[in-house]
Amino acid sequence: MGITDCHVHINPLWEMHPSARALLGANGPGADIEAFLRHPDRFLRYLDASGIDRAVLVNYVSPEVVGYTEKSNDFVAEYVRADPERLIAVGSVLPTHPHPGDEVRRLVDDLGIRGLKIHPPHQLFAPNGYVDGTAPGLREIYAACEERAIPVIVHTGTSVFPRARNRFGQPMLVEDVAIDFPNLTIVLAHGGRPLWTAEAMFLARRFERVYLELSSTPPSKLLEYFPGVERIASKVLFGTDWPGPGVKDIGENLRAFEALPIASEARHRILVGNPERVFPRRPPS
Repeated sequence: MGITDCHVHINPLWEMHPSARALLGANGPGADIEAFLRHPDRFLRYLDASGIDRAVLVNYVSPEVVGYTEKSNDFVAEYVRADPERLIAVGSVLPTHPHPGDEVRRLVDDLGIRGLKIHPPHQLFAPNGYVDGTAPGLREIYAACEERAIPVIVHTGTSVFPRARNRFGQPMLVEDVAIDFPNLTIVLAHGGRPLWTAEAMFLARRFERVYLELSSTPPSKLLEYFPGVERIASKVLFGTDWPGPGVKDIGENLRAFEALPIASEARHRILVGNPERVFPRRPPS
């Protein structure tokens, strides 16, 4: 196996606003999300059946748009204890936190968080908001992640969730971050789909530590959205965004991706090699 799904939402659904909860798309073999939340062993068996070795569990704070609070960090940190070799915890710190850099360090050092999520359309700030002063705390967040050698996953592209502000999802806004924090690993979640895929691919080509992540892109549309994906296979990560809108089943998504006319070496990099580099099996010391 060895395949990593770099974008899965195992989140505290009880915190979600009803309008957001209604958009989740799981109604396939893995439809019983509530049972997975209560029993990580059941979710691990679902991953086995789907052909997935490891999963990156993306949690983030978004009280206004989605409903998630800082408790989501504690939730995911506890959840991955079921199998820390296979489950990778991603948490979140808002730039309005009184001490955002220290909070990042606490999440990493005390809770074992392995990555940080920035969701501009749902958190309602630009990912480069430290430049114009609209979100100055971001500078401390990025610096702390760079210091602790953990990746930052930035949502790029649109969102259909009520109250989401999609102008913040433009990938080119992340260029400042890549320039100002050259040792920070940045993952462009969803690759800017559907409006800004070319921008996301440009950033992945330009910056050594910027990666393009394919989640929430229907495999049938993937080569249409990312026509040069095979040429930059060394900078691309597989992900599903399950159980996000339109993503019914992890295994079905994986099989559709594996059926694409992509060279086997490129496919292996996207599914196995690159995720091992960005999300290593052992956290950095």
